Amino acid sequence: MSQLPPVRGTLTADRPLSDLTWLRVGGPAEWLFQPADEADLCDFLKALPSDIPVFPMGVGSNLIVRDGGMKGVVIRLGRGFNGIAVEGDRVIAGAAALDAHVARKAAEAGVDLTFLRTIPGSIGGAVRMNAGCYGSYVKDHLVDIRAVTRAGEVVTIPAEALGLAYRQSALPEGHVIVSATFRGALGEPAALDARMEDQIAKRDASQPTKERSAGSTFRNPAGFSSTGRADDTHELKAWKLIDEAGMRGARIGGAQMSTMHSNFLINAGGASADDLEKLGEEVRNRVFQSSGITLEWEIMRVGEPAHE
Repeated sequence: MSQLPPVRGTLTADRPLSDLTWLRVGGPAEWLFQPADEADLCDFLKALPSDIPVFPMGVGSNLIVRDGGMKGVVIRLGRGFNGIAVEGDRVIAGAAALDAHVARKAAEAGVDLTFLRTIPGSIGGAVRMNAGCYGSYVKDHLVDIRAVTRAGEVVTIPAEALGLAYRQSALPEGHVIVSATFRGALGEPAALDARMEDQIAKRDASQPTKERSAGSTFRNPAGFSSTGRADDTHELKAWKLIDEAGMRGARIGGAQMSTMHSNFLINAGGASADDLEKLGEEVRNRVFQSSGITLEWEIMRVGEPAHE
């Protein structure tokens, strides 16, 4: 790789990524860059040769890094990017701020962003994937984002320009989200806190929160009308299709589909990224054979397979 630009943050060669993902799998990043602040990030990207790929990585809560690792530069934002400020009904959160922390800080100030409380991961990833639960999504509350482009320029992008849809966005390639502004309804802090406690209890009763997982593995597919045509108003549940295909509890190596919630792919002990991905693909094949429906991955899979 070409000589990389000087930085004020931390730039590490061949940095293992397995300990930075919730599934605890994956090979090394060719380079891992942890910028000191926004200016450091801008200067680095501006000087970085355009042929070197970059991948912004959050806390690895919705990610499988393949066993061969990742080429180019993985960018991971840290303490300089996790601030949370509340101004009236608006909440400005750094991209590295944890979703749960943003929900709690907002609730303390009487702003309702409670839907974020049970979403794993950080704000940057939540925006990129239009995360949501309990009928609320990032799209419903996002005002705009601040991002650094691949050319090192700072831009503000309004929510309506991001193409936010179910578990996806149209964030331009190479953009690194550094902060996001949300708007929430005003409410009583105690009532908001009680709602979040109820959400946590429901989640822990139905999901394997103590296991090594990356949240929901597959997106819930659109339903189908009686004519057989896609019908977005009748959503099917991925877990039900997986159950009907007989794949609850299925295993390959150390990878397993949870017996508690069959749409959770877990590292039951010693799994490789290859085990996890192969099991996920086997589930997709079995579901298609059973129902004719192709499940789409919700977990992002990146990097190179292991070298033979």
